[in-house]
Amino acid sequence: MREEFEIIAGTVEDITYINEDNGYSVFVVEVNGEPVTVVGVFPYINVGEQLELKGSFIIHPQYGQQFKAVEAVRRMPSSTAAILKYLSSGAIKGIGPATAQMIVSRFGEDTLDVIENNSEKLSIIRGISNEKAKRIGEEYLKLYGVREVMMKLSKFNITANEAMRIYKKFGLKSIEKIADNPYMLCKGNLGFSFTRADEIADNLENEVDSSFRAEAGIEYILKHNLSNGHTCLPKDKLLAVAQKMLSCDYDELESVLDNIIYSGGLTRAFINEEEFIFLPDYYSAEKYCANRILLSACVPPTEVPVSLSRLEQVERETGVIYDKVQKQAITTALSSGMLVLTGGPGTGKTTTLKAIISLLKENGEKIALAAPTGRAAKRMSELCGEDAKTIHRLLEVEWGENDRQIFKRNEKNPLEFNCIIVDELSMMDIKLFEALLKAMRVDCRLILVGDVDQLPSVGAGNVLNDIIESGVVSQVRLEKIFRQAQKSFIVTNAHRIIKGDMPKAQQSDSDFYIVNSNEPDELITSLYCTRLHDTFGFTPENTQVLCPSKKRKTGTVNINNKLQSIINPENLMTKKQIKRKGFVLREGDKVMQIRNNYDVIWTKQNGDQGSGIFNGDIGVLEKIDKQTSTITVNFDDKIAMFTGEEIDDITLAYAITVHKSQGSEFDCVILPVCDLPPQLKYRNLLYTAVTRAKKLLIIVGKGADIKAMIDNDKKTLRYTAFRQFLKGQISFNGDF
Repeated sequence: MREEFEIIAGTVEDITYINEDNGYSVFVVEVNGEPVTVVGVFPYINVGEQLELKGSFIIHPQYGQQFKAVEAVRRMPSSTAAILKYLSSGAIKGIGPATAQMIVSRFGEDTLDVIENNSEKLSIIRGISNEKAKRIGEEYLKLYGVREVMMKLSKFNITANEAMRIYKKFGLKSIEKIADNPYMLCKGNLGFSFTRADEIADNLENEVDSSFRAEAGIEYILKHNLSNGHTCLPKDKLLAVAQKMLSCDYDELESVLDNIIYSGGLTRAFINEEEFIFLPDYYSAEKYCANRILLSACVPPTEVPVSLSRLEQVERETGVIYDKVQKQAITTALSSGMLVLTGGPGTGKTTTLKAIISLLKENGEKIALAAPTGRAAKRMSELCGEDAKTIHRLLEVEWGENDRQIFKRNEKNPLEFNCIIVDELSMMDIKLFEALLKAMRVDCRLILVGDVDQLPSVGAGNVLNDIIESGVVSQVRLEKIFRQAQKSFIVTNAHRIIKGDMPKAQQSDSDFYIVNSNEPDELITSLYCTRLHDTFGFTPENTQVLCPSKKRKTGTVNINNKLQSIINPENLMTKKQIKRKGFVLREGDKVMQIRNNYDVIWTKQNGDQGSGIFNGDIGVLEKIDKQTSTITVNFDDKIAMFTGEEIDDITLAYAITVHKSQGSEFDCVILPVCDLPPQLKYRNLLYTAVTRAKKLLIIVGKGADIKAMIDNDKKTLRYTAFRQFLKGQISFNGDF
């Protein structure tokens, strides 16, 4: 039975509540002189607006009669009194109550027409310059358009933020374009899944062209698989998944795919006679990176000569004795244009790098040190004794529309360095690697450092592994564990794990323990809050829980909530808190930034200022200001304030995932390996987690849990073409 709707019209008198996340609003409308409480998804409602609302009356068990609106048509206030009330509410940026009174007194019922069509006339009002008058007019037009689009999109359960992105892309034609082809929401950076576009299509009155759906489905599968690390997919696998997802005929999908490729929407290439399909920018990225590396071999930098006697002198100066393989790495780095240096913990990568840096600087070369994340860059600085930056900061990133990265350093504006050293290369995806190579001078030396046994990058690509397997770049692998490192069970067990052997744990006087419990989450809580401090002196401040998973008993969500309830319990009298999706942020919480934000300004206690808080940075939430909707976080003496959507990038950090810990080290680590889903029981994940601990590691789980992870040495399959581009094994028609 179809629901019957009523139409009511009136003026917004009061706003009771607006949820900024989803746009759900409660407001009072005066209808024929009577107040009516209205509920529905209508962001950006302001007092004084006149609305025509479509919906039905309901009885709320607590609040009584309400009008549940599903659609609204905005009518601008027409009387002088209504216009004054509307402008005085702060609806238009730049107009407060006093300014509103002066404007309405001057223009009366024509006020809104003047603002919309002749805003320059506002400059006759005292205090409004020509520039301000123009801004007020622009704000009004933007506001009017945004609200109309948002109100109409809300019936599709599209949130305020999503509607804003749609409006920025399509403007006032947003509704028209979506009605014609809702699957365009899957494209660009609008952030809609194919499933949601499908739901919107089902709710449209008109029938959508089936080819739009097939085209969007194919492209969506490719984009979705970027998050699985794939830069491309075999054609047969792509179409098989599409056939199952779309319930379409295979031949029809193949025809649609051919049309997309013909129009330039996708790219095809053949690898070992098998057809692969790419998103064009990822095809270009892998091809460019390969060509750029091969070009470096043709235009090598000037060799820096280093004799055996000079190396012996460096050894005397530093007190470090380099083994044969380290010396090979040093001489290769100084003689070639590119070097890949790999090795596990305790194998001397840092001491080798220090020697390379020292000899290059001695030769007058200008060197840049960089890493994919802020914490990795900070750790690189501490180990090498040199300033290191994130790759984004090195390339002077700026953020364009829809958070699109724009690098100021590029082919037209290259970096002015003779040598760039990049650490934690396993974390780098192909697009970031492309940006780095584009910003390098042709004769710039590049030294790539990483541990190929660690987890691959979160983004698409398999840069370190593909370069190593191609064999086209000079590479040195350090394998010998040095004497001092041999004293650490963390180091020796990490190497045992990567070789497929079970770790050895001592019951006392060790830095590596394995413990088990029937209630692992309770054990983790006890260790974190009291036992580690009482036994070893570690506090929550220098202890980190690393969880392979977000879900289940030993996932980050449950562990964070349990630890927060003990370490920083609720006290509404002394601590402010705000609710987020699935958790609460409270003053005093240990928190983490989960996305690079280069615009956030920070201040140190000594007055120093700078900008940039990075993905993986951990700090303490010091203040929540609900009036200004801001929070203040202290990241290692960097005090930063976040507002609006920036707060969405802050999460609890008593426990973090192993993936988020890459590039970081912690004095003490608690690692649960029990109650894991099968897809997370693999060797690389365990190895990565173990190598995050500096002084103490506690594994919570049974020996069988650990053995299951060690025995599973199946490397995560990633479809990429970078290695084949490097080796010249790509073609367009299957012929080589």
